[in-house]
Amino acid sequence: MLATLIIGLREGLEAALIVGIIAAFLRKNGTRLTAMWIGVALAVALSVAVGLGLSWIERDLPQAQQEGMESLIGAIAVCFVTGMILWMNTHARDMKRQLETEATAALGATGRYALAGMAFLAVLKEGFETSVFLLATFSAAQSAAWAAAGAVLGLLLAVLIGWGIYAGGVRINLSRFFRATGGFLVLVAAGLVVTALRTAHEAGWLNVGQPALLDLSWLVAPGTLRSALLTGVLGIPADPRLIEVIGWLAYLIPISLLIFWPAARRPGPAAALRLRLLAAATLAVVAALLAGFYPAAQPTLPQATLVAADGPATPLGTAQLSQSADGAAPVLTLTVNGTTTRQPLAAAAQTEATHAGLTTHSWHLHTDERLTGAQDVLTLDAVAALNRGRIPIGLSPAEHPGPFHADWRIRRTLDVHSAADHLTALAAHGTILVTLSGSGLLTPRTLTVRQTASPSLQALGPLAWRTPQTYTEQIGPALRRRAAAHVEWAFWARQLPIALLLGALLLAGQATRRHRRSRRRLPAQGSTAHGSATQSDTPQDSTTQNRTTQNSRPPQDGPALSQGTFHAPL
Repeated sequence: MLATLIIGLREGLEAALIVGIIAAFLRKNGTRLTAMWIGVALAVALSVAVGLGLSWIERDLPQAQQEGMESLIGAIAVCFVTGMILWMNTHARDMKRQLETEATAALGATGRYALAGMAFLAVLKEGFETSVFLLATFSAAQSAAWAAAGAVLGLLLAVLIGWGIYAGGVRINLSRFFRATGGFLVLVAAGLVVTALRTAHEAGWLNVGQPALLDLSWLVAPGTLRSALLTGVLGIPADPRLIEVIGWLAYLIPISLLIFWPAARRPGPAAALRLRLLAAATLAVVAALLAGFYPAAQPTLPQATLVAADGPATPLGTAQLSQSADGAAPVLTLTVNGTTTRQPLAAAAQTEATHAGLTTHSWHLHTDERLTGAQDVLTLDAVAALNRGRIPIGLSPAEHPGPFHADWRIRRTLDVHSAADHLTALAAHGTILVTLSGSGLLTPRTLTVRQTASPSLQALGPLAWRTPQTYTEQIGPALRRRAAAHVEWAFWARQLPIALLLGALLLAGQATRRHRRSRRRLPAQGSTAHGSATQSDTPQDSTTQNRTTQNSRPPQDGPALSQGTFHAPL
């Protein structure tokens, strides 16, 4: 409530002062105020519509998109309030003169419609900033009802104070008012930076710098007054993350220095040039250090071992996924029982699936391998022994007495799953086939043979194997950690240094441009000074001197906004 009250009071008072200055000027010039009030009413209505529209749009979005919109609104609000504070600190004293100049031009142009447009645009700027800033503050507030009550109360106070200033019954030191409220709004805006960074993470936009840096639960316990002040008003959470603390400090320190640094101690042009160049060099050095020395953390991934599908978890071999030489398709390298095979995984056979909580590329493959070392010639009795002691159907001892020529093969079925170019799961099942020919067979006959039917086949080892369940459970978190580490490295070692380097170039360019401008002004100032000295040698009559004295007096309409107490009439 306190944050929205201050926002409503400050922004509302700025709008009230703008309207009051325009109204006083028009009244002094004998112009009706109808057109001005039309522009003010339209600006207020449009500002309210913008705030309500953004709020309704946000409510209709899914949760992740709501968080993303809150981040955007918070970022826009921070930009608005920062620009407003800096502008009031440097241009408040010229606001009255500027508005009167624009009003004079409007009176000389298209009359009341130009005045309505001027008032509309002046108030719309303040109203739009207020609506966006309040909406961002509502999102971060613990109670939307109290936040809305504070905003309404602040606006009402602003209207009353503005009317009092206009009527002459209220005097207020606007310089101190804007400086004090500006300092408070800087803290609120810094809290909005923290809130925007957190909602950006919840929206899935920002996944770096998320380790909790501090534990402030003892300070901002929910339901306490401290929590309402620090979290609800200043946006400080109980568990600030690393990126949030960096964002808070990166906003609060420079903006506070710009606002509260004493004017008498501000550096001159030469010192300001050196400071800008020093800041640019510092940013460039920090960027170089981050880019060159930030560690590229690579979490180790577990080795894909293979065990028997139906038996003890004794390692039978290893499996590895790699890219082919031409990069067209991945290659599965299997080492089982001392034999290494390489199986290309065709992209045409690839499908998408969800396995162990990961979105994976999957292949279901069939391969045939020639089995060497088995008997090439089989008698009819040997064939019957391979077929569980029975002569296979279709073979007759009279017509096919043997011997037969035997061609042995192993047909395998592979189920392969991979994510991030790494093997996540593998299962294989093998079937032994023997193809018989000769001994009167018109066409070859293929039989499925049990591995236990022959000692030589049993020596082949398990034909069905897979990656163990522990590997499947470990690889998912390991891949997520590796992806998170890569995102962290890309941000701190690449993206942030690029942003810092761009900031350094902007500072250096700005310093160079101002230095050139100052050098161009020196000859012009020298000529002006010489001309003034020459003119001062010419005697002036008393009439000219009196006229000069009268023209040099300050205007009597009232003091500037930043020079102390401001009161009616405007």
